[in-house]
Amino acid sequence: MASFASPCVFLQLALLISLFHFGSAARIFAETSDQTQQPLLFQYHNGPLLTGKISINLIWYGKFKPSQRAIISDFITSLSTYSPSKNQPSVATWRKSIEKYYHLANAKKSSSLSPSLGTQILDQNYSLGKSLSQTHIKNLAAKGGQSNAINVVLTSSDVLIDGFCSSKCGTHGSSLSSIIRGKSSKFAYIWVGNSETQCPGQCAWPFHQPIYGPQSPPLVAPNNDVGLDGMIINLASLLAGTVTNPFGNGFYQGPREAPLEAASACPGVYGKGAYPGYAGDLLIDATTGASYNANGLNGKKYLLPALFDPSTSTCSTLV
Repeated sequence: MASFASPCVFLQLALLISLFHFGSAARIFAETSDQTQQPLLFQYHNGPLLTGKISINLIWYGKFKPSQRAIISDFITSLSTYSPSKNQPSVATWRKSIEKYYHLANAKKSSSLSPSLGTQILDQNYSLGKSLSQTHIKNLAAKGGQSNAINVVLTSSDVLIDGFCSSKCGTHGSSLSSIIRGKSSKFAYIWVGNSETQCPGQCAWPFHQPIYGPQSPPLVAPNNDVGLDGMIINLASLLAGTVTNPFGNGFYQGPREAPLEAASACPGVYGKGAYPGYAGDLLIDATTGASYNANGLNGKKYLLPALFDPSTSTCSTLV
């Protein structure tokens, strides 16, 4: 089955080169300084969305410290930990806003998503080597549960992936599950790479100086790990795309092979007032000086991408 990544569009204007902020989740050149000026016409292509109880299984490929794994696993758990009165805005509030797509797809029926952290698989010995193709990614994703699940492959900073940095920071797609009782179904998967040593200026902006466009100073990463905080941005973007367009026939705009999805339709937007080279007006941690827009479990803070609001045709931010 095909995998999907937002297209990297290189647009050089006469007097301004838009910020290069690319990758599968939300990495394209911004054509305008105001992401809401040109309304997008999102279409629903009548395919299934991911609803109900979904386990998010993590396949760790390569070397990750326990503290790095905790940044990701706490983020996944935070998706379903909703506390309206405490530590707002929250990761769960961000996830809840995705449900506008469910209401549009099932106008007569109430649908929702209930994600939870599933199993975690460690492959620290690089069982497939340190240079992987997208076929290898699918094979790794198949190690996770294949029923009511999203399998997330996370590759360490020393692993080379076909297309990584040159055209994508991660992908999402679907693949056929194992045959059970004579039947096979499709399961959704995501891959995100750690760009810390390979291309942080492309896949970990705004926590690293961009390699193209306006050269504003990088922001302080909320978890003090540029690579992992960059992975969170891409993972969040791909999760939004996965649940609303899991099999290539859900919500998206543009060509099926290179769709703009719930988060990738709002590249480089994290807070109000964002424009190329500026992530927006964000919250600042008084102790560390880190920039963030969402609170998670165990005191963790995250920077999450804006989501395209299909009811208003604008990019909606947490702050």
